[in-house]
Amino acid sequence: MASCLGVGVSLFGASVQKNRHSWGVRVRSEGGASADSVSAVVNGASVVREEGSWSSIDKGNGWLKSKAAEKKIKLKDDVPEKLEPFWDDGYGTVTVKDYFDAAKDFTQHPDGGPPRWFCPVASGSPLKGSPILLFLPGMDGTGCGLILHHKALGKAFEVRCLHIPVQDRTPFEGLVKLVEETIRSEHACSPNKPIYLVGDSFGGCLALAVASRNPKIDLVLILSNPATSFGRSQLQPLFPFLGAMPDVLHETVPYVLSFIMGEPFKMATVNVESKLPPMQRFEKVSQNLTALLPNLSDLASIIPKDTLLWKLKLLKSAAAYANSRLHAVNAEVLVLASGKDNMVPSGDESRRLRKSLQNCTVRYFKENGHTLLLEDGIGLLTVIRGAQKYRRSRKHDAVLDYLPPSLAEYNYAFTQVTGLFHFLTGSTMFSTLGDGTVVKGLSGVPNEGPVLLVGYHNLLGLELTPLVEGFLREKGIVVRGVAHPELFLGNLESESPEVSLIDWVKVFGAVPVTANNLYKLLSQKAHVLLYPGGAREALHYKGEEYKLFWPNQQEFVRMAARFGATIVPFGAVGEDDIAQMLLDYNDLIKIPMVSDYIREANQNSAKVSWIQSFYSRLKNLRRFAFKYFYPNMSSRDLEGGHQLIHSYWKLSCLLDFYI
Repeated sequence: MASCLGVGVSLFGASVQKNRHSWGVRVRSEGGASADSVSAVVNGASVVREEGSWSSIDKGNGWLKSKAAEKKIKLKDDVPEKLEPFWDDGYGTVTVKDYFDAAKDFTQHPDGGPPRWFCPVASGSPLKGSPILLFLPGMDGTGCGLILHHKALGKAFEVRCLHIPVQDRTPFEGLVKLVEETIRSEHACSPNKPIYLVGDSFGGCLALAVASRNPKIDLVLILSNPATSFGRSQLQPLFPFLGAMPDVLHETVPYVLSFIMGEPFKMATVNVESKLPPMQRFEKVSQNLTALLPNLSDLASIIPKDTLLWKLKLLKSAAAYANSRLHAVNAEVLVLASGKDNMVPSGDESRRLRKSLQNCTVRYFKENGHTLLLEDGIGLLTVIRGAQKYRRSRKHDAVLDYLPPSLAEYNYAFTQVTGLFHFLTGSTMFSTLGDGTVVKGLSGVPNEGPVLLVGYHNLLGLELTPLVEGFLREKGIVVRGVAHPELFLGNLESESPEVSLIDWVKVFGAVPVTANNLYKLLSQKAHVLLYPGGAREALHYKGEEYKLFWPNQQEFVRMAARFGATIVPFGAVGEDDIAQMLLDYNDLIKIPMVSDYIREANQNSAKVSWIQSFYSRLKNLRRFAFKYFYPNMSSRDLEGGHQLIHSYWKLSCLLDFYI
């Protein structure tokens, strides 16, 4: 976790205990001091440690690390190399109240010091080889706006946050140079690693400005409602009146701004479980809203009147500077835009940035407000991974850069995303033991890889959800599916794409189907899911239910044999029976206007018709059933594919209740 910052670097912790959570920061000091004795300022607050490992230097100046403490504070050698499924990302355990508590600690002892970096204690130690992530705050300047995501991001990044003191009046160009010096130093130490800049509102302008001045440094920008559209804010006419407002009335401004900038309901539902009964959920949200309101008065101390006026001027110059240099931004950009942003037109701005920037992806959150990172929804790390923006080197590697789903992601995906479908269809798993005995569950599938699961792709691939969930729930194994490359190219996204099922497919382990990716997965002893019939089977025509479209040469058998992988053929039934297809691609292509639309939609796609449109009627909802065959099947039997067709009849005999 140690990193190079030129002259001297020191990492140390100073924790501040709270009623409900412990919160703290590790402060990084930069300057001419040596590594043996570095003085660091923590907002002028006096923190006394009973052990006496810190000695004070003057009032409010900070702490000097003693030699005794120096021996105790060491970077851990046992840096983890990978995460296991269901790891704890901490999402939902920290709320907006914790943000106000942390911000209050930063602002109650103004020290007049310059802007500085700090490392949140909750971030912990990242995985080996993790890149650095620098958080650039919004108008509050505290650097605490990422607090809901500290623990999760700390697993994949070395997290540092920029703190701009309340009374600081550093001009925008000065802040640009400060961030610029940091990224140049980090790049000099790790030239093959990307540097992540997460910019919130004003921080988004700062990130774009830095990127435009450093096109040769590998930067990844995550912009949350960037304030580049500040000039088009619907509140622009109100800003001149703030300067003429009496100081007595300024106490009311934070209350007004809080409801304009954020969605109070989304803030109050951060730690409310979706599985709760409606009445209990309503009561919990009501309690959170009641507890949130008293904290809004703290905004007056976080952003006092003179600071607010300064920040508005700073924001105006930041937006103008960033917009004038968009053409020079060469970095990879992910824009997060809110649909209920009452501060700036973030939705329209995201579409403008997508067209103006060279490499820009957008994720749209229609129910969130301006303070997106402090509101309920999906964790920031989840969004980054779903958009394929997480990497540890110059190029994204779908296999080597993969992080397994956390427990929060598992619960959200199979309740909020696919919950209704999961409830209506359900699934039953059967597997075959070594002696040929068929048992309920997945005990017949090896726990240790490499394992290659080979199956028939049912209608639209709907069997993937219960299959992936079943392996995670019963065996704690992430099934790495090799999917059509079209899913990873971004051609299927709209102008304002939300976090979709395609993003969740990537979060749960899908990779583009290439020989190289299959080789890497098998070499890592993974459980790999392969459909030789691919999209042609998933988008089959009328009368092709449960029909295989496998290539004559089964090259994957040779690849599996090279690694000694266990090949497990499986069959799934029920999916092709839930609907009766009335019009398929062959029928629709004969209709003049419809055929033109289909051809236009498919012209940039691969040979498979992705817009394989059809009309169907719901036939009857059935439970899906899976059967995994005896794992030591020979390659000759497998290549014929007849076992998969026979599985339908075998399962029908086993599951009389199914019909």
